[in-house]
Amino acid sequence: MNRFDVIVVGAGPTGLACGIELQQRGIQTVLIEKGCVVNSLYNYPTNMVFFTTPELLEIGNIPMTSLNEKPNRHEALKYYRRVADHFKLNIHDYERVANIAGQDGAFQVFTTDRLGCHHTYTARKVVLATGYYDVPNLLHVPGEELSKVLHYYKEPHPYYNHDVAVVGAKNSAAIAALELFWTGARVTLIHRGAAISEKVKYWIKPNIENRIKSGEIQGYFNSQVVEIRPDAIIVATPQGEVALKNDFVFALIGYSPDLNFLNSIGISLDPETRRPRTDPQTLESERPGIYLAGVIVAGMHTNEIFIENGRFHGQQIAESVAAKLFT
Repeated sequence: MNRFDVIVVGAGPTGLACGIELQQRGIQTVLIEKGCVVNSLYNYPTNMVFFTTPELLEIGNIPMTSLNEKPNRHEALKYYRRVADHFKLNIHDYERVANIAGQDGAFQVFTTDRLGCHHTYTARKVVLATGYYDVPNLLHVPGEELSKVLHYYKEPHPYYNHDVAVVGAKNSAAIAALELFWTGARVTLIHRGAAISEKVKYWIKPNIENRIKSGEIQGYFNSQVVEIRPDAIIVATPQGEVALKNDFVFALIGYSPDLNFLNSIGISLDPETRRPRTDPQTLESERPGIYLAGVIVAGMHTNEIFIENGRFHGQQIAESVAAKLFT
């Protein structure tokens, strides 16, 4: 049996920050991550540049450096690896949490590793820092199960000289559409709204708008995909349905926290906001002994919490845990 004071589920930036804060208070901690360390950042587009400056991504008081004003994905991955090494965090990666049983002071956490082996851990407290990048929002149209439909964009090269549709009009969709176009794909952008989102980064928005205006990227607004076929997509537009030749579809319409998992382990959600109920000071959930950290605190409002503010949740949680374990 693997016994710890605290188990942190998730080893993204927020999970790492929690592990650091707990460890620095003498609390025996293990982090369990279903993918690699900072898995969501790894799955970001290869050439992604963060919207923020390096110091706002820092955890554990370890400085982050960047060649430019804003760090890129490669620099962030290198930084968080360095932080994990510096603090010698105990991270079990490629291991998925299946269930959390027991009660405050005596939890059992059941996991399965990449080899299919099952493990059981015991802990006095549990911290959930699972992020929101795991569950893509779906189009809910016929053909979405085809292998040509992708919900994550990595890099453009494989789609050179192909007909590619990008569904969505926020940052991820705009960046994907531009990179695909620059690499020689024939790109169509489809969005149910009237225009590119106002939240798109200021240096990206005019670029994508100009490509659409010039016709270099075909844009369909107030439109939506209604069917995906092996060689085409059907799009409902204000002028009626059109069939477009198509090889690949990037459905980049956002992601959601795994609220079903939270429900399954007894974390209740507000029926209107879908926010898990937590103590605002300690971030302890309504299930005593289980804390929430990072973007999952916001429920479906994932635009409210980012690395920049989620990284401070570790201190709030560690202070509460230490007070309860050592008094």
